[in-house]
Amino acid sequence: MTDHAFPDDARAAVHDVIARRRDVRRGFTLDPVDDDVLTRVLAAAHQAPSVGLSQPWDFLLLTDVEQRARIQALAARQRDAFAASLPAGRTRLFDGIKVEAILQTPLNVVVTCDPTRGGPYTLGRHADPRMAPFSAALAVQNLWLAARAEGLGVGWVSFFDPEELARELGLPGHLQVVAYLCVGHVEQFPPAPELVLSGWARRRPLTWAVHHGAWGDRRLPGGEAVSLLTETVAAIAPADAAAMRAAEERQGQLTKPRGSLGVLEELGTRLAGMYAVCPPPLPEPVAIAVFAGDHGVHAQGVSPWPQEVTTQMVGNFLAGGAVINALGRQVGAEVTVVDVGVAGDVPDAPGLLARKVARGTADMTQGPAMTPEQVQAALEVGIDAARDLVAQGNRLLVTGDMGIANTTASAALISAFTGLDVEEVTGRGTGIDDAMLAHKVGVIRRALEVNAVDATDPVAALAAVGGLEHAALAGFLLGAAALRTPVVLDGVIACSAALVARAVAPDAAGYWVAGHRSVEPGAGAALEHLGLTPLVDLDLRLGEGSGAALSVPLVQSAARVLREVATFDSAGVTDKA
Repeated sequence: MTDHAFPDDARAAVHDVIARRRDVRRGFTLDPVDDDVLTRVLAAAHQAPSVGLSQPWDFLLLTDVEQRARIQALAARQRDAFAASLPAGRTRLFDGIKVEAILQTPLNVVVTCDPTRGGPYTLGRHADPRMAPFSAALAVQNLWLAARAEGLGVGWVSFFDPEELARELGLPGHLQVVAYLCVGHVEQFPPAPELVLSGWARRRPLTWAVHHGAWGDRRLPGGEAVSLLTETVAAIAPADAAAMRAAEERQGQLTKPRGSLGVLEELGTRLAGMYAVCPPPLPEPVAIAVFAGDHGVHAQGVSPWPQEVTTQMVGNFLAGGAVINALGRQVGAEVTVVDVGVAGDVPDAPGLLARKVARGTADMTQGPAMTPEQVQAALEVGIDAARDLVAQGNRLLVTGDMGIANTTASAALISAFTGLDVEEVTGRGTGIDDAMLAHKVGVIRRALEVNAVDATDPVAALAAVGGLEHAALAGFLLGAAALRTPVVLDGVIACSAALVARAVAPDAAGYWVAGHRSVEPGAGAALEHLGLTPLVDLDLRLGEGSGAALSVPLVQSAARVLREVATFDSAGVTDKA
């Protein structure tokens, strides 16, 4: 504690108002805001720091009901357009939170930004003109905190076309709208952010966001440096046994003969264990993560497809034209593409996570496919992807993959981790003839021999003969398990990554669901080794996450049975003697 610190009660009050600030969407009253109170709130906003003391903000106070009704119509149009773009699972959540209080408050405050204020020599703005709106955002935060201290609620409405709103407000052309705020008294403040209470999103822990010295060295001040992989593995706990016992007991009370739903009953019980509650929540929203990477072993002629197809198909995913996009739309899932190792350049696009560790792997017949640094980085890409998707509110994750020659690396991993002969676990991938299949088997044997692969060191084995997308998938599976979030495995690529992940953290397997049985022989061998029963068997071998996506409704059905089917007692149905 320094001599300049606030007294204990004042310091506690500062942290308290920060913790209790809320974006209020409902529960406002139309009681007027006292002029003195409003002046104090605006004065606090005006005390915000700004680059070069330029104070680029102004505050436009709106009380006219007819004007606000026109503005509300603008917001409703943009909100409805956004709702129409959402996957089905998100749409159902959005229906419950898509409210704003433009007309339910006595006052709206528009915070504008003048990026020219302060003149051409404003300190700190020369290199980055964005500093002006950044400064105005600080004024918004000050306003928000001061309002909370005064007992006023503030709701931020963002469903506007900026130019359309500026015209309605009659703003001069040089001004930008930074925030449209609804301000008023409230019946009560919610105990947590409404987006958290609704399940739309979760808070990211502080430990995820603090880096020391270099990006990725995550730890709180004074904490010891621990790798993200080590931290994640330490957080993985077995599926909750008490919840599973409760689910088994409930299965026997439902209005159906015990065991009549076969695998779905077992799955429902497992879901209760994964979420640690019975009945389990409905597994939605759903996110499909397609990890993409290229393989140096392609140079050995193991695939008839040119390597540039990986880049081209990633573009197809991002354009929404691939099979996984169609199936994702069918089951109401979001599709995210993670470039962890594509050899070509992938242009920025909505839905892309640009996380390239390397431009493909090295040729595993000549030595390790990845360096220790690359495999660690790719594992962390997968962990971070799982963390981000769960923080966004997704309750079910689905694996996808793309990478020409990735079935070669998958077969090598499966052989190494199951102990089965390469010939038993190597398939035709994208469709190769007998001669090329025999050549592919020989290539894999050579890679395993050259690298002296030892499955007792799973990360080294992954680096030796795996792909960047395999490493990211393994991290993804571990990251989801650490957050008690189920993952539906797709085909042979995901199953091979799962073998690695289970070797790293055996309890993680309790959070995985086998989506389907691929025709690739290695997939069946891996599932047997993992002890997982596939939900569908449709002779699929596409990859992308297609088989896993098709099984999503079955996973959700297993949860619905436990959640929604009546018991014998509640339905007044006589149980068997």
